[in-house]
Amino acid sequence: MEEFVSGSVPVSVAAKVFGKDAAWVRSGIIEGWLPIGAATRRGKLVTDIKAIGDRKGRINFYISPKKLYEETGYYWKGERK
Repeated sequence: MEEFVSGSVPVSVAAKVFGKDAAWVRSGIIEGWLPIGAATRRGKLVTDIKAIGDRKGRINFYISPKKLYEETGYYWKGERK
C-alpha cells in the first residue's frame, strides 16, 4: 500500500489531473459528485453550490491525496503545481 503525503492536494493540481478547471473541481466537491474531499467555511461543511458567491467568508477545500489516487490513479507527492 502506498504511503500518502499529509495535507491537502491543491485544487490547481486536482484540476490538472482531471483535465478541468479549478471551478469544476470546487463545484464537484461542494455538490458531492466528486468524492475526493470536502469544502468548509468556518468549520462547517459546505454542500450548496450557491454558497460560492454569497460573500459570507472564504470556503476552504481539503482534497485527500488518498481519495484523489483512488479516483484517478494519480499519486500526489506534495508538489504544488
